[in-house]
Amino acid sequence: MSSLSSAEKPLVQNVSLDGVAGAKTKAKSPRRKRIAETRHNALRHAGSHLINPTLPPPVEDDEDKAWKRLLHESIETPEEVSEKWGEDVETMRALEKEFNIRINPYYASLIQEKDDPIYKQVVPSKYELIKGCCVDDPLNEERDSPVPSITHRYPDRVLFLVAHECAVYCRFCTRKRKVSDSSKISLKHLEAGINYIREHKEVRDVVLSGGDPLTLSDRRIEYILKSLREIPHVEIIRIGTKIPCVLPQRVTKKLVNIIKKYHPVYVNTHFNHPRELTPEAKQACERLADAGVPVGNQCVLLKGVNDDVETMRALMKGLLKMRVRPYYIYQADIVKGTEHFRTRVEKGLEIIQGLRGHISGLAIPHFVIDSPGGGGKIPLLPHYIEKMDDKEVVMRNFKGERYVYPQVQENIEPTLKTLEEIAKANGFQLGAEIQDYF
Repeated sequence: MSSLSSAEKPLVQNVSLDGVAGAKTKAKSPRRKRIAETRHNALRHAGSHLINPTLPPPVEDDEDKAWKRLLHESIETPEEVSEKWGEDVETMRALEKEFNIRINPYYASLIQEKDDPIYKQVVPSKYELIKGCCVDDPLNEERDSPVPSITHRYPDRVLFLVAHECAVYCRFCTRKRKVSDSSKISLKHLEAGINYIREHKEVRDVVLSGGDPLTLSDRRIEYILKSLREIPHVEIIRIGTKIPCVLPQRVTKKLVNIIKKYHPVYVNTHFNHPRELTPEAKQACERLADAGVPVGNQCVLLKGVNDDVETMRALMKGLLKMRVRPYYIYQADIVKGTEHFRTRVEKGLEIIQGLRGHISGLAIPHFVIDSPGGGGKIPLLPHYIEKMDDKEVVMRNFKGERYVYPQVQENIEPTLKTLEEIAKANGFQLGAEIQDYF
């Protein structure tokens, strides 16, 4: 018997019975079938020693079948891209050699026309062959990798790569050198990563990433969470996942029940455009929130996708309505093959200035550059301070209006004249109630 409520059944039936946007069930091509079988066998072999053999076999319900079918029916070959959108097949073959292709039917259904903001994120482009100043490992993660799949850059936290697959392969991926390659991010490295965390007592915060951790099976996800939660000095577990955006059907009741057993667990997801805020995505995020999982969003500033104030305002306001807290806007990393996605840094500052004061402070993320070479995240802000000295700070607000804040003066008793000057400079009247001004 299905565990879905009557309100939730339509969201699953739309994909489990008929696909999405009229997608038809089709047999895997020989190449895709071979890829799927190889991937399944590799995961089964690599992970077999990690799962308690006494556990009962997993039982699939309607929700499991829905997301697995969507993943199975993904567009993964140059020929399929060419057939669906008319792209030159030879160009697509050249681009596939640079980075694998995967676009599941749910996310493909969000594409309204060729080269729209959704299309640009996942369909290969000839511009990926332009190198510019971009490199394979812009954040120098390999330098800070003491064991495979661990990056230990900040004193009290580590990045733990636990999955090589994603539900879609974003063309701007910062980890193209590893993602979709099971030889570079492998389940066989799980034990080494867990042991490293166990041996380093300064690590209190673990960020699970990949690939996408939520592409793993429920049992493997639970194994990882349980292993980390048993380490006394690990206080916080974070999951970095794009699943709520690109395959929200994966956020099943069963998965959420697993995650909430190991609190505190935080989820940082990745929406880049308002059109991604669908009813399915809303349900996925609200399931996590209802289970006590704080959900944050990290988006990337992408040329032609979200590089204007109105798009970002709509995205941030929509996220809050889905109970997702905007966390970061990243300046695009200088990853090989992504030069055409990059904007000037001034564009990000313009967007932050266009958000501040126009929407709730809850909806304003940090604009950061993850510094090339491995220096970590550096926050950037528009110039709100005109002058700062020992006497005062002169600032401009979101409207461009000037305000003065007096600095603390040591060993000086304020006089009436001083108070009057301060009040006048700030547009206040002495003796008036503060509410008179609002």
